[in-house]
Order: sequence, then C-alpha cells, then structure tokens
Amino acid sequence: MTTTPTAQRAAVTAHRPQSGPPLLAPVLAFAVLTVAYVVVNRSTPRPDASGLAVLHYAQAHGTAIKVGAFLLSASAVPLALSAAVLYRRLRALGITAPGSAITLVGGVLASTALTLSAMFTWSGGRLPADAGPALARALADLSFLSGGPAYAVMFALLIAGVSVPGLLAGLLPRAVTWTGLVLAAVGMLSTLTLLASGFGYLLPVVRFGGTIWLVFVAALLPRTRPSRHP
Repeated sequence: MTTTPTAQRAAVTAHRPQSGPPLLAPVLAFAVLTVAYVVVNRSTPRPDASGLAVLHYAQAHGTAIKVGAFLLSASAVPLALSAAVLYRRLRALGITAPGSAITLVGGVLASTALTLSAMFTWSGGRLPADAGPALARALADLSFLSGGPAYAVMFALLIAGVSVPGLLAGLLPRAVTWTGLVLAAVGMLSTLTLLASGFGYLLPVVRFGGTIWLVFVAALLPRTRPSRHP
C-alpha cells in the first residue's frame, strides 16, 4: 500500500522533535518589563524603613506604586511562558532527567511570587488616609518577601534546572552554565536575608544577573542537540 505525500508529511511531523515557539521573545519581554518596574519603583523605601516612612511614601506616590505593580504583574506572564518553552526545548533536546521539570516548576513558582508581590504592592499603593503605619509596613514586608527572597529561590531553581543539563549535555557554553550555577547558589543563599538584612545585596544579583543570564540562554540554547563526533 502506498502512502500519499500528505500522509508522509504528517508522519514526519509526528516524529519531529517539537522545541516550541521562539524563546527569545518572552525572555526579552520579561527583561524589559523587569527594568521598567525597577525604574518606576526606584525610590521605594528600603525594607528596614519605618512603617511611618512607608505610609508617607505610599500616600504621596500612589500612582507610581500602582504602575510598578502593573509592570511587575505583567513581567510574570512572559516569565511563565519562558519557563514553559525552556521545558519543552530541553525535552526536545533529549533531556529526560529532572532538570527540565525543575526548570518548569521554578519558573512557574517564580512567576507566582512576582504576581503575589505585585498584589501586595498594589494594595500598599491605595492605603486610605486613616491607615496606620503598621499596615503599611506589613504590606511592604509581604511585597518584599514574595518579590525578593521567595522569587530569588524559585528563579534559582529555574537557573539550576537549565544549567546542570546544559553543562552535562554540552547544550550551552561552559561559561554560561557555570555562571548559571553560581547564580543559582547565590539565589539559594539569598534566603539568609530572612535572618540578617546584610544578605539583602544578594537579591539584586539574582534579579538582574539572572535576567541577563536568561537572555544569553535564550539566544544560545539550540533547537536540536549537537552531534558529538569521536
């Protein structure tokens, strides 16, 4: 029995690895929205600021806070998409180890952390005139915890999930994978911010360093696995 050209094309498509949509588009969108959020909220009071200082800032800069919350919430969407595409790309490249699943879980949880941070930020930007400093400080703390340490740890999972198989399978340059492993370790160490505020400097390292790293990964991660010649 002969097969038609249409059936032959369908059979080829069915067995062809599907790496998913382009990865660079959602990653660049995430990077742009992240930078925009930081620019809008650059004067936000520090985590150690008093509740009264936070309250005064919120009442004087409500619009900027709401815009920042919108940008932060918007950045969570391309991050989740990036994690999904990375998962599919790694699977198409033959990565059946837990790394691909860790990448997806880390990306989804990091996106969730950003969404929660945006919700707390938005709530803190519309405090009524009779709100107390304790409420302002509590909302600011929740926003910081979800968008700071929680996000850093989950994003570190995404980075590690890509870096380990990228190194072992030779999918990425060694400099990129080792940089990713260092950033993942920094992300895990950033949880020490919960014990001592002096470790807070690790958080922007993960946020900005990890974002730049993700752009490099999106540009360099192949769609097909390179063949190895003896």
